[in-house]
Amino acid sequence: MAVKIRMKKLGRKHRPFFRICATDSRSPRDGRVIEELGTYDTSVPETDARCTLNGERIQYWLGVGAQPSEKVGVLIKKYGLNGTHLEAQAAAQARLAAPKQIADPGEPAFKMKPPAPPAPPKAEKAEPAEAASQPAETETAAAESAEQAEAATEQATPAEETPAAEETPAEEPAAEQADTEASAGEGGTETTTETKDESTG
Repeated sequence: MAVKIRMKKLGRKHRPFFRICATDSRSPRDGRVIEELGTYDTSVPETDARCTLNGERIQYWLGVGAQPSEKVGVLIKKYGLNGTHLEAQAAAQARLAAPKQIADPGEPAFKMKPPAPPAPPKAEKAEPAEAASQPAETETAAAESAEQAEAATEQATPAEETPAAEETPAEEPAAEQADTEASAGEGGTETTTETKDESTG
C-alpha cells in the first residue's frame, strides 16, 4: 500500500479548512484517512500561523516511505521539525494570542456643539399672548354685565307700570264710598224728619 501525505478539504464555501493527513493513495481526497498530522486554516490573518504540524509523526511517515504532495512538501519545509519559518511561526502565534491593542485615534475631526439653552425671548413672547387674552376676557365680562343690566331694566319697567294700573281701581272704590255716604246722609235726614213728624203728631 502506497501512503501519501496530503490535504483533506473541509469547511464551507469561501471558507475552506484543510487537514493534513496520511492516506492511502488509492482513496479519494476527502475519503478515509490513516492518521491526521496537522491543519491548515486559510482564514487566519497571520500567514505564518495558519499551519500547525505534528513534526515527529510526519518524520515517522516520511521515514516509512510516505510521499507528500507538492503543497504539503512546502509546508513541511517551512514548519516541520527543522523548518525555515519556525521563529516567524512562533511570533505570529504570540501576536494572535496577545490582546488586541487599539491605537489612539486622536482628536475627532468634527465635534458636536452642545445643545443651546432655552431662549428667554420665547417666554417673553408668551406674556403678550396672555395679556391679549386678558382684555378679551374683560370685554366678555363687560358685555355680560351690560346684558344683565338691560335685563334688569326690562324687568324693572313692568314693575313700575303695574302700580299705576292698580291706582285706578283704588280710586274707583273711593268714589263709590263717597256716593254711598251721600246716599246714606240723605236717608238719615229722611229718618230724622220722619221722627220729628211723629213726635209732633
